[in-house]
Amino acid sequence: MVDFKHLDTGGIVLTNVETVPGRQIQHVYGLVQGSTIRAKHVGRDLMAGLKNIFGGELKGYTELLQESRNQATVRMLDQARELGANAVVNVRFTTSSVAQGASEILAYGTAVTLA
Repeated sequence: MVDFKHLDTGGIVLTNVETVPGRQIQHVYGLVQGSTIRAKHVGRDLMAGLKNIFGGELKGYTELLQESRNQATVRMLDQARELGANAVVNVRFTTSSVAQGASEILAYGTAVTLA
């Protein structure tokens, strides 16, 4: 299971597997998703350029991606909550470039009600 401890899910169970051990799926609502599009920051680009020369983690981008994943997940949770789900199973993340310097982060999964 993916660790979502850093995120307040409002009581909705999130997992990256198809079932929740010890629980049965009573109802499947279908696909829920959330996304955000983020642009690169000029200051982060400067630091990234230096890191490319000297090596090391691009912490500014790591933080940006974590914030983006969190926002996309919250939006997915909002959709699941609107449907009446108490869990989202088979959660996945994907990213794509939508413009030069801007990327979309998409979180998606299947909204369900667990017994």
